[in-house]
Amino acid sequence: MNAKTSNTQMVNLPIEYSDKQVTPFGGMSLLKRFLDKVEVKDYLQSLSLPEPGSNRGFDPSSIVQSFWLGIWTGISRYIHCDWLRYDKVLQDIFGLATMPSQSTYSRFFGKFDKELNAKIFPEMQDWFLKKIDIGNITVDFDSTVITRYGDQQGSKKGYNPNKRGRNSHHPLMAFISQTRMVANAWLRPGNTAASTDCISFMEETFKKCLQSKQVGLVHTDSGFYTEEILNYLEKESKHYIIAVRMYPNVKAEVLSQKEWGTLAKGIELCEMKFAHINGQERRRYILVKKKVEDRPDCSGKILFEDEPGYRYSCYVTNLDLPLDQIWNMYNSRADCENRIKELKQDFGLENFCMQNFEATEASFRFIMVAYNLISLFRHFALQKHSKATLNTIKSQCFALGSWTSNHANRKVLKIALPVKKRMWMDGLFSQIAVLKSPFSYSNA
Repeated sequence: MNAKTSNTQMVNLPIEYSDKQVTPFGGMSLLKRFLDKVEVKDYLQSLSLPEPGSNRGFDPSSIVQSFWLGIWTGISRYIHCDWLRYDKVLQDIFGLATMPSQSTYSRFFGKFDKELNAKIFPEMQDWFLKKIDIGNITVDFDSTVITRYGDQQGSKKGYNPNKRGRNSHHPLMAFISQTRMVANAWLRPGNTAASTDCISFMEETFKKCLQSKQVGLVHTDSGFYTEEILNYLEKESKHYIIAVRMYPNVKAEVLSQKEWGTLAKGIELCEMKFAHINGQERRRYILVKKKVEDRPDCSGKILFEDEPGYRYSCYVTNLDLPLDQIWNMYNSRADCENRIKELKQDFGLENFCMQNFEATEASFRFIMVAYNLISLFRHFALQKHSKATLNTIKSQCFALGSWTSNHANRKVLKIALPVKKRMWMDGLFSQIAVLKSPFSYSNA
């Protein structure tokens, strides 16, 4: 490196300041126009949200919209929300006079109680899902662990595979497989089992959140394998595929199976009938045996010491379909883990926590609605990016430097964008302009 090059690299640009209002999120004008099509603002104003204590308080619907804006722009703490109060351009885009402070969010969510949460959020999910035109849907039930670093209400020691011995919450979640959306979600104390309150949760999901939809199939993992849950699903005439927990009597039955059929190299299937003590005999138990040598990354459990080279999985179902088709249908629920991961990484699911349990659950369930709105946006507004995460959408669409100026007696948003990308951006605006509710999903 010569001296001339070295000196050039050491030169810093001079610094000056400007009072000009600029936002790093001008591309969110796409999302604002899409939300207008969904009519979110009008619906929020119709809800019985907690009212402010004074005439100078924030409108509740504006608090919710501002909370969502914080999530969509990458905020993961209530205290970080204060930064958006300085973004006047973003406030202009969304028609907000100003944005709440951390204390406003704390007071607002602190007004939620168990009854209000149970009333508002199923209603909101039902309203949102009525915006979607789709045939039979598959509902995946799952649970996750959210580690807490304090003594918040409901934060208890329980199953926590990543932070053993730490306090946690243990939410229940229901996903719609075809739309990559959340159908319902409950926050629960950390010392609850996976299946605790599951029937009540399913009842609310099917009869309130999804009352306008036809549930064609239910998936759950082995944490939900109980006689009570199976009986409930059969009573409600729901088709299901549920992973079976390998209790000793199940293992003994698996060991007795002799007639295995080969599906592919290293994969064998068979079917058995089985009943637990005081349980009725289910119609079909599907067994899958995978040879580790041929399938080194296969899932399942090693059940027998004399067969260390094989992993087993077992599923119970009331579907009358070929064994391989049932197994393939269940494997699609693996996408639940991706949805949970995205909620934690991109939507701050683990971070908005308050001392009061119901307040934390209120913010937790509002995050689910924020996630669903982005899922709807990326499917119908972005199309080619239908599987993009929120972080990808932010970098490609939302993070565009912008400012406002007055032109012909009206305010105009100026978006800084290279000429070669402007046609693409115009195409997105045009795509949103012609959208109409309900939004039709193909089940093909």
